[in-house]
Amino acid sequence: MRRILTTAIALALAGAGNAALAQPAAAAPAAAPAAVTTQLPRDVRPSNYDIEVEPHAERMAFDGKVRINVDVLAPTRSITLNAADLEFGTVRLERANGKALVPKTRVDAAAQTATFSFDQTLPVGSYLLAIEYSGKIGTQANGLFALDYPTDAGKKRALYTQFENSDARRFIPSWDEPAHKATFRLAVTAPSAQMVVSNMPVASTHGLGDGRTLTLFKPSPKMSTYLLFLSMGEFDRATLADNGVEIGVIAQKGKAEQARFALEASRDALREFNDYFGVKYPLPKLDNIAAPGRSQFFSAMENWGAIFTFESSLLLDPAISNVSDQQRVFSTAAHEIAHQWFGNLVTMAWWDDLWLNEGFATWMEGRTTRKLHPEWDTDSVDAAFTSRGAMGQDAFATTHPVVQHVATVEQASQAFDGITYGKGSAVISMLEDYVGETAWRNGVRSYIGKHAYGNAVTDDLWAEIEQAAPGKQFAAVAHDFTLQPGVPLIKASSACVDGSTRVQLEQGEYTVDRPDKTPLRWRVPVNVRGGDGKAVRVLVDGKASVTLPGCDTLALVNAGQKGYFRTLYAPAQFKALRSGFAGLPVVDQMGLMLDTGALAAVGLQPESDSLDLAMQVPADAAPELWQMVAGSVGGLDDLFKGDAKRQDAIHAFAIKRLAPKFAQLGWDNRAGDSAATRQLRNTLISTLGGLGDAAVLVEARRRFDAFLADPASLSPDLRRTVLGMVARNADVATWERLHALARQEKSSMLRDQYYGLLARAKDKALAQRALDMTLTDEPGATNGAGMISAVSWEHPELAFDFAAAHREQVDKLVDSTSRARFYPGLGSSATDLSMVEKINAFAEAHIAPTSRRDAERVVNGIQTRVKLRQQRLPQVDAWLKQQGV
Repeated sequence: MRRILTTAIALALAGAGNAALAQPAAAAPAAAPAAVTTQLPRDVRPSNYDIEVEPHAERMAFDGKVRINVDVLAPTRSITLNAADLEFGTVRLERANGKALVPKTRVDAAAQTATFSFDQTLPVGSYLLAIEYSGKIGTQANGLFALDYPTDAGKKRALYTQFENSDARRFIPSWDEPAHKATFRLAVTAPSAQMVVSNMPVASTHGLGDGRTLTLFKPSPKMSTYLLFLSMGEFDRATLADNGVEIGVIAQKGKAEQARFALEASRDALREFNDYFGVKYPLPKLDNIAAPGRSQFFSAMENWGAIFTFESSLLLDPAISNVSDQQRVFSTAAHEIAHQWFGNLVTMAWWDDLWLNEGFATWMEGRTTRKLHPEWDTDSVDAAFTSRGAMGQDAFATTHPVVQHVATVEQASQAFDGITYGKGSAVISMLEDYVGETAWRNGVRSYIGKHAYGNAVTDDLWAEIEQAAPGKQFAAVAHDFTLQPGVPLIKASSACVDGSTRVQLEQGEYTVDRPDKTPLRWRVPVNVRGGDGKAVRVLVDGKASVTLPGCDTLALVNAGQKGYFRTLYAPAQFKALRSGFAGLPVVDQMGLMLDTGALAAVGLQPESDSLDLAMQVPADAAPELWQMVAGSVGGLDDLFKGDAKRQDAIHAFAIKRLAPKFAQLGWDNRAGDSAATRQLRNTLISTLGGLGDAAVLVEARRRFDAFLADPASLSPDLRRTVLGMVARNADVATWERLHALARQEKSSMLRDQYYGLLARAKDKALAQRALDMTLTDEPGATNGAGMISAVSWEHPELAFDFAAAHREQVDKLVDSTSRARFYPGLGSSATDLSMVEKINAFAEAHIAPTSRRDAERVVNGIQTRVKLRQQRLPQVDAWLKQQGV
């Protein structure tokens, strides 16, 4: 083991200065330490870490030293901090003018802690804790990990870190909790040919004369451990300067130019957020680091000043990337840069309030995309789907509140879900609409300013918004939607009274799996719009009514679709809306279709209401509506699985409905096609192919054969769609051709795509071959779990049984804190109740009782889907027969 040269590091750190970025006077944590959840004793707190590491990529290990400035807050004889998979050498505790103390070290692997016990009581005061240690380099995104990737010069290896939510403890012994903010000074010894990247700019470099270089970074601002970052490899970096900040993108050599769009997107988003938050980005640089490979559970991480992003969400290869890829790159960058304020500058005090990070970043991502890229036509889609996106999960008994209690590391990992992101974003959108954009932004600015460099809880944000929007009952409404789970249901009916339309509103609860549930109570902000186009706002607390002018008014509830609730109209009112459907704004057409489909699925409306809406969408309707039509009629197929005769008839019916629209669009882009039109074209091709449209399948195969001869013949817009369709319908010869493409590909991003395609086959024998491949080295360490998941879409039983039978091997392919969700998730598309027994048995044997929420959610989803399918089939079948099917 080669030691790091401590003398050189000490001298260089002294030259870099001892102070981190200047902190404002309001930098203290918002909550006192005693009020914040912790899994560690509260008697010692860190203030600064000086870290020295030397990774040994070739043997997947690293050596480290850390000197931690700590404050002992109460007399104690021990210091406990977090550590996972670390081995300890010398540990010393020093105090000014005092003798160094050497403690006994005890490691608790289960609790992920190390305790240093002393022979004497430590008085209150400041100390320096010095630790020598070593650790492991992994192959999945936990702690310090390695990613291998192909190049023309052979296989290369780069190192990265991923610490959220609780994996900094795998890299440094630390107080690895968000409320324990500190400053960090990092020194790294690495091969001289490699670039080393961290949160802050390089302070100095020192050649060691043996092919290694010592790189020292400037001190970080006060931040949580999970935001620390390190990467090293053979990289290129492209930069631009804007408003005093150096913005950079870092990628494997030769690929930096593919990140040009992301670089410019980062600049544009940074400008927007500087203005929105009223506090300028405080670091001197902002890098975005592109990494080969993938994770099953995240695409990017917001490390302060050094965002980590997998290549598929950062790079754009002009030969293969389309408008959907551009949208993904921009939205990912906007999401992670929003975190530089919500999450990094102000951090939740504990994982209970994770939604403050993720819900807000998701909302800002959508807002910023709409504002800066109006040509993508996302307004209608975003408003309708943002408000509805999380409702499917939130309407089950297995849901949870937006603000949730988190007790364990695995529970913190499971908190990164659709409620935290999707419902969080939807609630913000509704609350902003309720108080107004100006009041909302003023409150957010005040919150950021007050809690900068500190920690906060949700009520800290609500207090600022309520002050900015007096007289709105804001905190009461916000608490209703964040402290209790579930989806409100607004029942609406209207009648003509004295020449006006009286709309009666009554609040209940939309639930998928508990029809007899006593409804919770919300105070629900509702916008009702009449035929004159004017909206009336009302707060529905149990019951309410609004009056609209005239008696022929078309009364639409949730106008603009920003409310987080579903609307159930009385039959006469729904009939009027259906008749006037063509005259509604697109966003409200989508909202009506989404609510009607969801309510029909649980028996609150006739199935015919939903299907009739899908049938009356005209050929010239907005592409977003045709996306919904494709999903509606294409989804009929799933209801009749196992009944081949009925499925054949349904295929013919669905193809008849969709084929004319596809014929109107054609296979190839046309001048003037909007982004939404181009995306609809791909949806129709995929849907028609899935329904067995012979003409579409033949043409896809023809284009695939042409692609094999000349890859440039397949346009970026069609590439993924055509290859996906061919892969799904592959025979042995076709599968082997795709396999050959995967093996010979030198682009890591394309290589990952090809291995993913191999797992898409409907043919069970080919799916099994893909599964067997995941246990070999061929696909790469980060592709295996994704391939197993891809097989589960078509063959859930096959994928689950395989993963369970090879659990010890598959565990190595999955992020360690995500296994409790990975295995149950493989069964989520099952329609056979036998899967319920398998998941329950697996959870009982291998998942801690405190970490079974995902298993319970999947089990409940399967059981409910089977039950609802039995209820829906007669109605759907009757409607189809009315259509002559």
